[in-house]
Amino acid sequence: MFRFATPYALLLLLLPLLLWFWRRWRQRQRAAVGFSSLQQVRRTARSWRLRLSWLPGGCLLLCWCCLCLALARPQAGREQIHDASQGMAIEMVIDKSTSMSQEMEYANQRMNRLEAVKKVFASFVFGDAGKDLRGRSSDLIGMITFARYPDTVCPLTLSHAALRPFLESVQLVNVRSEDGTAIGDALALAAARLQTAEETLAVQTRKDPSAYQIKSKIIILLTDGENNCGRRNIAEAAELARNWGIKVYAIGVSGGEGVGVINTLLGSFKIPGRQQQFDTSELESLAEKTGGIFRLATDSESLLAIYQEIDRLERSEV
Repeated sequence: MFRFATPYALLLLLLPLLLWFWRRWRQRQRAAVGFSSLQQVRRTARSWRLRLSWLPGGCLLLCWCCLCLALARPQAGREQIHDASQGMAIEMVIDKSTSMSQEMEYANQRMNRLEAVKKVFASFVFGDAGKDLRGRSSDLIGMITFARYPDTVCPLTLSHAALRPFLESVQLVNVRSEDGTAIGDALALAAARLQTAEETLAVQTRKDPSAYQIKSKIIILLTDGENNCGRRNIAEAAELARNWGIKVYAIGVSGGEGVGVINTLLGSFKIPGRQQQFDTSELESLAEKTGGIFRLATDSESLLAIYQEIDRLERSEV
């Protein structure tokens, strides 16, 4: 798409033409001496100075045209307009505790659980035809990570391009005092963010009926452990989400190789460990109370299949 930001500046291109007409008119008003013939003058040899006498004026005219074009501010680019009247508000709640450092295979590459989750999450949000994921272009997407403390990494937004760098910046917690699994606190924060967004948009809709409307509110929780710290437990967070009409899709991650990664001043080291198993009953109850589902991912393929299932269950109208 090409346009001029200030097209009225192009009218200045007419100024040299107006000056030329004005000068011609003034010349006709002056007294002149008549000559019988100009043949002798035309036969006189012309110097290079005379031959190039038009050059200063031509350069001046060219500079004027360039100046006018610059003032008009030409702009070129692609314009992408996305018009969504309603959609879902989805909070991604991702565990970044040290237990997520255990490795699993994704796309024939070895990586820790968190990195695999980030890749599947990106496909879910932005779409990936090869993985049967159409993307969530009409939905508000936000992201919260947690270990001992929950953190809003990206607020709910329709500008998903802004979400990508935040997603890529998510790393495993590397401070022991911040390690833990505060699922209840993270869920409560996500629920509060969704409820606040709905209330804010409801006020805007009353002023402008064409404003964006939230069709439903969803939390997608991914963790590989049990709630072991924080001010709220999972049952309290589930009650809060249910009261606000928020579905929770809970994904538990288990299985894979019992290999962890620890970061030290000398670098990162892999350490062997047991395959971590955890009690999923609280997550199952959480999903049941809020109208969502619980699924257990034992490898990257099952993790991708779960996101595909959620993608099919929850679609937005444009």
